Amino acid sequence: MKILEASVGPLTNLEVFNFLKSKGASKDPTRVLADVAPSEYKVVYDYLVETAACNQTRENINEFLEKSKRYDLAKAEVLNIINIRPTTPVEIYSMIEQCDDRFGDTVEELVEIVAEVLPPPPTEIASDEGINEANLKTGNKENNDKEQVNEGKEKAAE
Repeated sequence: MKILEASVGPLTNLEVFNFLKSKGASKDPTRVLADVAPSEYKVVYDYLVETAACNQTRENINEFLEKSKRYDLAKAEVLNIINIRPTTPVEIYSMIEQCDDRFGDTVEELVEIVAEVLPPPPTEIASDEGINEANLKTGNKENNDKEQVNEGKEKAAE
């Protein structure tokens, strides 16, 4: 590989994920078509496939960039939000410098934008679908609601 421009800028997890896929990386090591270093394949690809990056699209990111302009976020803060996809104000506070002074109560709005625009990681989708399917089979909507509340409490406790 030839480096055309050093340090052009940071990449989102989606861009790294797409690059590795274009080189043939996948969960199945026998499907690697190009020379992908073991560290790229095993560590990076396996990590990214479990994050929101595998469900994101360029359109999702562009929509988030457009909706987040009014918050006057630094490039590094935007990149962290896109890559990590925070779902609680606590996570936002850890990513944004002087968050309380800069945003106050609007942090909740930013969390809502993230949840609305950026897709969740596959593990969240699978766990939500599993709970809903189990409760649909039993017809137990009340149990479904309780489990979703309990999940929210568990996530908040983390």
